[in-house]
Amino acid sequence: MIDTRKPDYLGHRKRIKEKYEKSGLHGWPDYEVLELVLSYAIARKDTKCIARELLGKFKTLNGVLDADSKDLQSINGISKHSALFFKLLKDISVLYMEKGLHNRDLLSSPQGVCDYLKVALKGLSDEEFCMLFLDGRNQLIEIETLKTGTVNRAVVFPRKIVERALYHHAVSVIVAHNHPSGALEPSAEDKDITRSIKNALKTVDIALLDHVIIGGNGFFSFKEKNIGIE
Repeated sequence: MIDTRKPDYLGHRKRIKEKYEKSGLHGWPDYEVLELVLSYAIARKDTKCIARELLGKFKTLNGVLDADSKDLQSINGISKHSALFFKLLKDISVLYMEKGLHNRDLLSSPQGVCDYLKVALKGLSDEEFCMLFLDGRNQLIEIETLKTGTVNRAVVFPRKIVERALYHHAVSVIVAHNHPSGALEPSAEDKDITRSIKNALKTVDIALLDHVIIGGNGFFSFKEKNIGIE
């Protein structure tokens, strides 16, 4: 006799989607959020066990979204397709935050800038250095990543920064980079780089508004701490 019963996970998928439709994600544990996400990336499979395995290795939802694609694929049930889907979710969140910076006076909205930088740079395994180019109204023109460094350092060339700032006709610039170690305190090299960038931009009448370091769950602002920014 042929068993025509539908697998249990099909009913569970339906219920979890109905739950989301009814009340959103507020109050959901991370494993249920991952179950829902995985239901859109993995067909014909129970995603509950996969979600729990992901959390067992990466601890939190943020840890999963920040994880390297190869590390994600080390989990049984996570294919290249599924790992790419997680990367897409993270990149969409970064893009969403970036779009929110446009048409705003960023000099009077420092928290918005730092919130964007935390989403964009937190969790990266390598150091990345980026610049936000601003116009005369302190509104965002463009964001560029100038250098992806090694695990423990990023080499930044002030001349290149000046070149890109002039290309975008920027009046001022905010620079930022991450510390993969999670440390927030600037190193001696960070302070030297900030001084060099500021002096280089000053030669073409472009202001350096801030240098932000992203580490762990927080940020360090050179301007806020009155270090090297005038």
